[in-house]
Amino acid sequence: MKYTARAVAFLMALVIGLVFLSDKILPDAATVYATTTREKIDQAEREKKDLEDKQNQKQDDIDRLKGEQNTLKGKLNNLNSQLTEVANNLEDLEKQITSKEQEIEDTLAALDDARMVEAGQYADMITRMRKMYERNDTSYVNMMIGSVMDAGSFSDALYTADGFEKIAAYDKRKLAEFKENRRLIEEHEALLQQEKAELDNLHLKTESEKNKISGLIGQTSSSISSYAGEISHAELEAAEYEAQIKQKEEDLEALWEQLRKEIALSQAAAKGVWRDISEVSFAEGDRYLLANLIYCEAGAEPYAGQLAVGSVVVNRVLSGTFPDSVVGVIYQNRQFSPVASGRLDLALASNRATQSCYQAADEAMSGVSNVGNCVYFRTPIEGLTGISIGGHIFY
Repeated sequence: MKYTARAVAFLMALVIGLVFLSDKILPDAATVYATTTREKIDQAEREKKDLEDKQNQKQDDIDRLKGEQNTLKGKLNNLNSQLTEVANNLEDLEKQITSKEQEIEDTLAALDDARMVEAGQYADMITRMRKMYERNDTSYVNMMIGSVMDAGSFSDALYTADGFEKIAAYDKRKLAEFKENRRLIEEHEALLQQEKAELDNLHLKTESEKNKISGLIGQTSSSISSYAGEISHAELEAAEYEAQIKQKEEDLEALWEQLRKEIALSQAAAKGVWRDISEVSFAEGDRYLLANLIYCEAGAEPYAGQLAVGSVVVNRVLSGTFPDSVVGVIYQNRQFSPVASGRLDLALASNRATQSCYQAADEAMSGVSNVGNCVYFRTPIEGLTGISIGGHIFY
């Protein structure tokens, strides 16, 4: 009778606390199934496979990012080579411009010298011409006469006159030469100025190219750093997936161990001592509790499936391997998932069990079993043999 008082007190507390919530939380059409150890293993294996797929995808992302980063590094190396070449070109252009500026400066100095020589020659010629021609009208004749008188002969006078003509011709020739030289120097200066302008323009273009390449280098370096950040983040995610996979493997090992224990327990129960149904005294509230558990586990199953769930509970009560009461069996640690999840508490709070669930509980408690001595059930999986009823395998 120790379970009677416990069950009644528990049910009363649940009814008072949850009756107003039950209609919204657990509708009549709800179908809730237990999660067996094997189902937990299947779920864990699916989750492990999903994590492995995510890890593989993340590794693919890492490989892709590293490939793109390496491509950018190659581009950066190429840009640095281009920048070095452009910088060298700039240095060479600057030397050429400096040389050209010096050449222009030397040419301008030569031009100034030529102009000064030309001006001097022109001034000397003007002076001589003035001495020879800018006197009165008879000056030349007088000069000739004077030359004859001084020379003592006419031939000497002619010689002197010829000398004057030669001087005048020399002056004209030299003046023409100086003018031509100045023209050539001016043309050379113009050519040098044009060449310098071309060099200046090329310098500007090269400087612009250098700035452009420097900008591309900055962008590429920034992209490489960005890829480094993405790779680092992806590697952290991959490491996290790896840790989760390891944890899932440990969980699976624990679940497999639990399943092996359950199978061993089922086999031991089958070979162990069993009580007859007549030896069991069911407590008040056992029917209510069992019917609502049947509702949670097989509420939408055919009647045979509901009876089978009830039979598993009663079989455990009869077996010497499990607790010897309905309350003890149902609330045994980690045996029926509706207990751990709270779904059974909600069903009990408003008595969600249907008439067929109560009928199945009554038959099971009377000793009727459509699953023999089975003490476990679960949804069908490959390799598990047992009695198939509705959506469960009983074993």
